[in-house]
Amino acid sequence: MGNSNSSSANPRFTSASRAFTQKKLEDLKSLFASLASKSQSNDQYVSYPAFQEYFGLSGCLGERIFDMVTQHRKDDKMTFEDLVIAKATYEKGTDDEIAEFIFQTLDVTGNGVLTRSDLESVLVVILKTVFSTESSNAESSDYKEMVDALLNAATFSKSDDGSEKGMSFADFRSWCLLVPTIRKFLGSLLMPPGPVRPGNQVPHLLYEDGVDSDRLLLKKEYAWHIGGALPHHELEEWKLLYHSSLHGQSFNTFLGHTSNTGMSASVLIIKDKEGCVYGGYASQPWERHSDFYGDMKSFLFQLSPKAAINRPTGANTNIQWCATNFTSENIPNGIGFGGKINHYGIFVSASFDQGQTFECTTFGSPSLSKTSRIQPEVIECWGIVLASNELDTKHNAMKGTVLERFKEDRNMLKLVGMAGNSND
Repeated sequence: MGNSNSSSANPRFTSASRAFTQKKLEDLKSLFASLASKSQSNDQYVSYPAFQEYFGLSGCLGERIFDMVTQHRKDDKMTFEDLVIAKATYEKGTDDEIAEFIFQTLDVTGNGVLTRSDLESVLVVILKTVFSTESSNAESSDYKEMVDALLNAATFSKSDDGSEKGMSFADFRSWCLLVPTIRKFLGSLLMPPGPVRPGNQVPHLLYEDGVDSDRLLLKKEYAWHIGGALPHHELEEWKLLYHSSLHGQSFNTFLGHTSNTGMSASVLIIKDKEGCVYGGYASQPWERHSDFYGDMKSFLFQLSPKAAINRPTGANTNIQWCATNFTSENIPNGIGFGGKINHYGIFVSASFDQGQTFECTTFGSPSLSKTSRIQPEVIECWGIVLASNELDTKHNAMKGTVLERFKEDRNMLKLVGMAGNSND
């Protein structure tokens, strides 16, 4: 068996070994020895069954990653050198090297094209893996809607010399930006399975016992997709704060249910009368402002018939909108994200029965529905429940008075001499 002290004739192994500390190489050596002992190979190599069991990979995806790690030898033998080379490229390489490794893993024909049918089978395996504890007997058809939505966000610009168009590497890179949870999952295949394995986390959805889950817009697959753009500590529990058909389609009711909850971040989801489902992640509370506010943690997303995430581009800081009881036509009452006044990425008027979604430079997003003028059918908001240690950190980080947090209202109070002398 190769090891960290051996002088290998393989220059790739020599180069790959330099990516690790001596301690990490020894850990890899121990892992290899453990897996090889289960492979009936006299400790010389790791078989696919032992590899598959340890990494928790099955079906076509497990076969593809094993073939990639063993450098396409088709001999069912993973050597120690194979493991070190794959780990170095896949986990220590540049973003381009890692993306190329993943792309080649999925490209079973080696022709540089990923067809939709190829990816459909991979996505089914991913979804079954992520949701296996809840639906161990799930059929491929159970995930068809989500698979189609994820692939509807992709561009297939390249021919595979057959009748089916496919993804080029550039198409794949662009798609990964829109579906970060898929990228996380595919980027963690050589990690042992566990509840916090990137791409595997699904928030636990909390709602009252009397609520019929079939009425909710937020399916667990949607929460998993949205969660791909969020850090680990925001993926534990999401609590239903507002649902228009349960609490009433009212802006004031919405604000009443989403305020003073102890949860600053939330997920807003809309289903319109065209049947499209989309929304935005708001990193700041829904509070009265006379202008855009928020930060670059927020993003827009689509869920059906396309599943995609659009993060801020940095083109402007017009992130979040929440205006109520203003009489000026220049301050539309309602909630929204991005764009500019009267040309928002998403906007729902205070009547909660109409709104808009336009192509938006703030998030680099397209119009999220079939039409730019929308009629919301269902509006839903979920609060992000933070772990206790994160709540303490967030509480300690909060600075300033209420007046400082509401600069727009504070400026108005100054006009009538009611503001204090807090520093600007």
